[in-house]
Amino acid sequence: MGQIQSDEDEEVELADIQPLYTKFMTVCPSGALHLHEFRKIFGVQSTSEDEALYMETLFKSFDTNRDNVIDFMEFVAAVHLVLRGKLEDRLKWSFKVYDRDDSGKLDRQEVKRVIKVICQLKKKHIHMTPSDICDRIFELLDENNDGQISLSEFMEGAQKDAWIMDLLKLDTNARGWFRENWGKKT
Repeated sequence: MGQIQSDEDEEVELADIQPLYTKFMTVCPSGALHLHEFRKIFGVQSTSEDEALYMETLFKSFDTNRDNVIDFMEFVAAVHLVLRGKLEDRLKWSFKVYDRDDSGKLDRQEVKRVIKVICQLKKKHIHMTPSDICDRIFELLDENNDGQISLSEFMEGAQKDAWIMDLLKLDTNARGWFRENWGKKT
């Protein structure tokens, strides 16, 4: 199934970086974005333990040097991934977020935890429970029926089924948020 990616393959241009830096420094005068600021920026108050863990996992996925802050370069990389990253890169990042134990495989508990939070954050009225959604994902993606989803099963399955793609790519309207709050053209 071919995905249309319009401007997603373009690099972040220098002209885009200056206003982004100015805004970043206004929001984070220290030059470092901390987890509590990250939650606040995305309007997630972490009312549940699952939401708090999910936001922490997202934060850590962008904190590439693991110093517990997102600096401007990490922020630019995150913005680029979310706004213009190739589908394959966004899916690999999504897999990393789902894979809480870094095992390289997803088990039912990992998938169900993320699905539960995504349903809360997206406030979608899905007529299925997180357990039912998880069962359907495993039915469609776990090709070798080993009770785990590998990166290749995740990538291939997501690209074959639009419903699965919508759930797996972790799009909690980050594009819309960046467009609205950072004046970013997408």
